[in-house]
Amino acid sequence: MKVAIVILNWNGRKMLETYLPKVVRYSKDDAEIIVADNASTDDSLTWLKENFPKVRTIVLPKNYGFAGGYNKALVQVEAEYYVLLNSDVEVTHDWLTPLIEKMEAHTEIAACQPKLLAVHDKDAFEYAGGSGGFLDRYGYPFCRGRIFDIVEKDNGQYDNNMQIFWATGACLMIRAKDYWRVGGLDERFFAHNEEIDLCWRLNLMGRKIYCFPDSYVYHVGGGTLPKANPRKTFLNFRNNLTMLWKNLPEKDLRHVMRVRWFLDYLAAFEMLILKRNIGDFMAVLKARRAFKKWRNTFERTQTENGNDLRSNYSILWEYYVKKHNTYEKLPQ
Repeated sequence: MKVAIVILNWNGRKMLETYLPKVVRYSKDDAEIIVADNASTDDSLTWLKENFPKVRTIVLPKNYGFAGGYNKALVQVEAEYYVLLNSDVEVTHDWLTPLIEKMEAHTEIAACQPKLLAVHDKDAFEYAGGSGGFLDRYGYPFCRGRIFDIVEKDNGQYDNNMQIFWATGACLMIRAKDYWRVGGLDERFFAHNEEIDLCWRLNLMGRKIYCFPDSYVYHVGGGTLPKANPRKTFLNFRNNLTMLWKNLPEKDLRHVMRVRWFLDYLAAFEMLILKRNIGDFMAVLKARRAFKKWRNTFERTQTENGNDLRSNYSILWEYYVKKHNTYEKLPQ
């Protein structure tokens, strides 16, 4: 098959039972469907064998996280295109067709995503990817359709094809040769920010990333860690700082890291004093210590012929000071 849809599973029998049937129904003619199991302890594999015996399974010996799990699964997959698909994504009829057609027609595009809408409110964008992701000058991600916790209704305002900075890991289509050319997902991240880091490295190598909203899917979101979870806070802060360290241009590195030192501690004390959340407060402090401890083990990404595609403004300033809480209001 030219396309392989790979669903990474960890104790997700309920999600597979809910969403895999539509993946099979709407994708089996266009792609090989594979479930890669990250050492689940539930009955996911038994359920798969009984209900979808024709779906290929790759059984990993332990939980390698999102990044490591995909790398170890994809090395066993032969395809021209990979589709990394979360187990909690509801696909739609012909969702793959626009993605395949655009990728076939535009060889300069390394990766793409569909429009990501919410399962629980199908008229709204979903937090994890909206209609394509961007990065501000200090490393804060946002989307067409979502800035921080403000998620917009989908009124067709972002239905144009658009080059983006990063594509969501919830539903990411990528050329296999590009995936391996940049070394795949960074397994040290385990989870969170790993797809942004991957896309940043693709950008630096002169490859392009797009959102094609003709294709749309619905995402539950939240994953295996709920939003209010110190482990999730730790991974987000540590990995975001690491991503900046790896990929920022040399001329910006020192300035951005100084600003982030201030902003991270400001966020931490807001969590402690205003939100009375000591767990997240401690997670930010631990994340900064962990980053400082391991940052020199990461090589800096070498730019070949790519551009710095970060937005040249601070999304914090735009959001909190200028009150620009939708993508349409931001400087274009």
